[in-house]
Amino acid sequence: MMPGSLVHVGEKRTEKPKITIIDYDRTNYHEKTVDDVEECFPFKDSSTVSWINIDGIHQVDIIEKLGKHFGLHPLVMEDIVHTSQRPKMEDYDHYIYVVLKMLWFSEEDADVKAEQVSIILGKGFVISFQEIEGDTFNSVRERIRNSKGRIRTMGADYLAYALIDSIVDNYFIIIERFGDIIEELENKLIDDPNPETLQSIHDMKKEMIYLRKSVWPLREVINGMERTESALFQDTTFVFLKDVYDHTIQISETIETYRDILSGILDVYLSSVSNKMNEVMKTLTIIATIFIPLTFLAGMYGMNFSYMPELGWKWGYPAVWIINITIFLSMYIYFRKKNWL
Repeated sequence: MMPGSLVHVGEKRTEKPKITIIDYDRTNYHEKTVDDVEECFPFKDSSTVSWINIDGIHQVDIIEKLGKHFGLHPLVMEDIVHTSQRPKMEDYDHYIYVVLKMLWFSEEDADVKAEQVSIILGKGFVISFQEIEGDTFNSVRERIRNSKGRIRTMGADYLAYALIDSIVDNYFIIIERFGDIIEELENKLIDDPNPETLQSIHDMKKEMIYLRKSVWPLREVINGMERTESALFQDTTFVFLKDVYDHTIQISETIETYRDILSGILDVYLSSVSNKMNEVMKTLTIIATIFIPLTFLAGMYGMNFSYMPELGWKWGYPAVWIINITIFLSMYIYFRKKNWL
């Protein structure tokens, strides 16, 4: 495949992409869903702030038309439709390209699902590309619709920050859910450690690794946006980017803490299983030890030699039983005194 070729890489979809436009300034607001991507073209040079959101990147002709009109580099359009990108930020002078992962927790599968989100920040506009419909941006939409906070008084750079911030804030919800699951694992470990608990621990460790791969590069993305000298960012926006960067640090540290806790839980599980096995082995060893002399006596008198005096003794059978019971009780009392039972 030639560099810059638009080939969708990801889950195959057949539904029609949804294109929505939110255009606003301090006093006016307009929102609509369009059927033709060409209806987005006038918003490139609008004096207001325009947010173009595309749900569905599997129809590459839409991405190509939009990208050509807004002057996107062919490699950027290729990255948009290639859904296995690592979170990154690239400065192309007249626009900034940001890739990050939108995560959510699936209660049904008890794991993390991911969706690639691409954001283009230009002069007066923001374009966001998502794989499917449904996101964490509803709070941003409501703030724009109801003119809450400062978002209607700020520029496109603040809008890009708000979108990134909503994605990062959703990470905290996932982290909190993982914390609850880890607490449940600890309780199960204390009550009844079993192979299912071990599998759950390994699954959680995999989820932590996956979450770390999604969050760790995001620190570099936000840090790059903080340090950029692009004219697309106003000085007032850098303060908010610093806050997002602090959140990514907090999330990363929490993930590392959970990984350490899971490693400790795994060690405790292995120790519990080992101790349980040792208890079983100790019990079996004691039983075997008690039966060694009893087996010896039974084997010796079971040889049936003709010249064994005890075989013809009237009280031989009761005597063997008395001897066996005496040996058993003596050894049992001895093991009890040694606290081996």
